[in-house]
Amino acid sequence: MKLVESIILIMESVEVNCDSESNKLFIGRPNFDDEFISTATSIAQEKVEKNVKAVLLNHLDELPNLRKSLHIEYLLGSLKNLPSSYEVMDSSRTWTVYWVLHSLALLQYDVDPNLKLAIINFLKSCQHVEGGFGGGPFQEPHLAPTYAAVNALCILGTEDAYNVIDRRGLLNFLRRMKVGDGSFYMHEDGEIDLRSVYCCIAVYSVVNLRDKELFANSLDWVSRCQTYEGGFAGSPGMEAHGGYTFCGVASLYLLGKLEKCDLKSLRRWILNRQTAFEGGFQGRTNKLVDSCYSFWQYGSLEVLNYASNVQGCSYKQNCAHNRLIDNDLLQEYLLICCQHISGGFIDKPTTSHDPYHTCYSLSGLSLAQQYCLTEEKHSGDLADIHPVFNLPMNLYHKADLYFKET
Repeated sequence: MKLVESIILIMESVEVNCDSESNKLFIGRPNFDDEFISTATSIAQEKVEKNVKAVLLNHLDELPNLRKSLHIEYLLGSLKNLPSSYEVMDSSRTWTVYWVLHSLALLQYDVDPNLKLAIINFLKSCQHVEGGFGGGPFQEPHLAPTYAAVNALCILGTEDAYNVIDRRGLLNFLRRMKVGDGSFYMHEDGEIDLRSVYCCIAVYSVVNLRDKELFANSLDWVSRCQTYEGGFAGSPGMEAHGGYTFCGVASLYLLGKLEKCDLKSLRRWILNRQTAFEGGFQGRTNKLVDSCYSFWQYGSLEVLNYASNVQGCSYKQNCAHNRLIDNDLLQEYLLICCQHISGGFIDKPTTSHDPYHTCYSLSGLSLAQQYCLTEEKHSGDLADIHPVFNLPMNLYHKADLYFKET
């Protein structure tokens, strides 16, 4: 009886006003329930929900537009100030170029030819003499910035940009990174995780390299990274994570064997990562919402969707056709809670904007717009993306055609 009485008291202490405009906004959005056991995780989650609600209450009437001009201004500033403003990210300068260029391409902004030339020359200076790209000029080659640099050059989309890539040197670099079990080092004697397999096979595919033995055993290694939850971990035996899940799903797609994973549990795990109150995605079970996972999680579903369209109907029962993602709620979270007042995107209310979260928030918005089942597209006029490579679809096809003909 004491437990029942306690529950009644708790229920009576909750203010309910179904006629208020504020409660109409939150109907169907359950608050986090800590089940009467407070932890550091539950306290952090409740704080996020409080901050999200405070922002949402300022937008009761209509959804704000995508602030394209502000985002473009912020992105151009980030790109032009790259040498002086990002010393702490010196090893990620090629990444910053990709994040900014990809965001501008999604916003359908044409980069000035002189700026394009400057970027091409910068990326050329990041290419190692023995193949692959470093995070900045004169740095050792690394698979992550190699992926970023190749994608950035494809986004620039000129013959001069394509010709920067030393394809023979790149293939030799990829071969040197291979481990016998099918995995890859991120750099010479570096860490091994699922990112390396994805970065390797993505650049290999985009620039049309040829080596039948390069990915021997990779299929088995990638499939062993799927966890009991359904998502993929960075390596076998670790925790499922949204970024690694995308790398695993995209790698299996490029290897032509999506059925090597448990598609049903994969889809269930991803669907459960959309947070009930905020509407965005979390990267792991019981973690906080973060705007970047709007791409990493949603993108994984859309790789399955893309495969069902391109490779036939064998995946349709396990892909995103029978959609359970709340597109409207996701776009509300990104457009209301994550657009910074000065341009760019943040991961959640009260945090700072940066090119990384701007890139992947816009990628998630593009997917939500691209695969929206209704005619209404809240996110505005964004370019469509190829979900496997996270490249603008038209620029991916342009690069693909070029490298297949040369």
